[in-house]
Amino acid sequence: MNIPKILAPAGSFASLRAALDAGCDAVYFGVGDFNMRATASTNFAEEDLSEVVKLCREKKVETNITLNTIMYNSDMARMRRMVNLASDAGVSAVIAADMATILYAREQGVDVHVSTQVSISNIETVRFFAQYSDRLVLARELTLDQVAEIVEQIKSEDIRGPKGELIEIEVFAHGALCVSVSGRCGMSLFCANRSANRGKCTQACRRKFRVTDTATNQSLDIDNNYVMSSADLATIGFLPELVNSGVAVLKFEGRGRSPEYVDTVISVYREALDLYKKSQDQSSYRENIPEWNKRLGTVFNRGLSKGFYMGRQMDEWARGAGNKATYKKIQIGLVEKYYGEIAVAQVIVHTDDKPKLGDELLIIGPTTGLVKHKIVSLQLDGVEVKTAGKGQVVTFKIDKRVRENDKVYLRVPVKQV
Repeated sequence: MNIPKILAPAGSFASLRAALDAGCDAVYFGVGDFNMRATASTNFAEEDLSEVVKLCREKKVETNITLNTIMYNSDMARMRRMVNLASDAGVSAVIAADMATILYAREQGVDVHVSTQVSISNIETVRFFAQYSDRLVLARELTLDQVAEIVEQIKSEDIRGPKGELIEIEVFAHGALCVSVSGRCGMSLFCANRSANRGKCTQACRRKFRVTDTATNQSLDIDNNYVMSSADLATIGFLPELVNSGVAVLKFEGRGRSPEYVDTVISVYREALDLYKKSQDQSSYRENIPEWNKRLGTVFNRGLSKGFYMGRQMDEWARGAGNKATYKKIQIGLVEKYYGEIAVAQVIVHTDDKPKLGDELLIIGPTTGLVKHKIVSLQLDGVEVKTAGKGQVVTFKIDKRVRENDKVYLRVPVKQV
């Protein structure tokens, strides 16, 4: 059975480690500003590149650097420098959309994965890009049947890439959907002079809008469906069908998301793929879908939809602003010390949100990644307590290593209105 690779997002070292621990097969990330998430908080610095590659190689995980913005004449020297840095660091591949980037990367012998920004939707376009790339990311507006047809045509026509291997097809499996679906949106540039195609989208489409009759000056708020804000994509409910289409890679959106988002999403899909591979039985797979959906709903989402995969009209909108996650995290303190010989963490509480027995904690740091912990014992000055308040230093047993200055959060349910 063909089991696709899981390609996870990484916007920080904590998210990277969360993805690796959750069982991904590959990661994608940005360095600098030539990618679709061109902000410092969702990118690595150039000096981080060797460390990112090192961590991934230790786990036998592929590394994909995103250089998928459009490029202007003034960008050529910096683009080439970034490709050279990626090559020197031993990155597995460059994800690119602009032909200038694609051509230069190929000249340098760097593998290229063609971005969904190109909107590859047919076999003719596949044949064209097979000259330059061994992996193509399909347009997100395709149905499952259209995806399967392209994969089958690649096999029947024996379409191969630069390495002489059959072209691999990559598709999106989970995460935010843009109103422009596969990209190339001009709305943010028009409204705020910040180009989405340069990684600086202001997400104007996620807002409420008002239509005004210029003759009468009467206006109507169009807020019932948030008409340009799509619900997020989730394929967990029909993952066996997606696997059976023959795609080689499942891509997960979320470089701007938290480490717990990455951990939850990648863990759920890893578990689902492993179960389907083991059982090859859709009935046993489907028994687990409600629980998987419940877990996916605990982290950031705007509602979950099937996108275009099932051939439906795209009428699944966010129907509201912001996050619909059923859980949130509240920072309560920092790790002061970890005593490895006895597996005990020492934490100082900084807020009025008191940790207590039975609470779930998330401990997050650039080296630690993400550690989940349920408090079963709590000590204050060596005495067992049920809770701790602001300014107090508490200790508790925790098997996984945490580190000084790791942030400590309470994981709490969100009250539904």
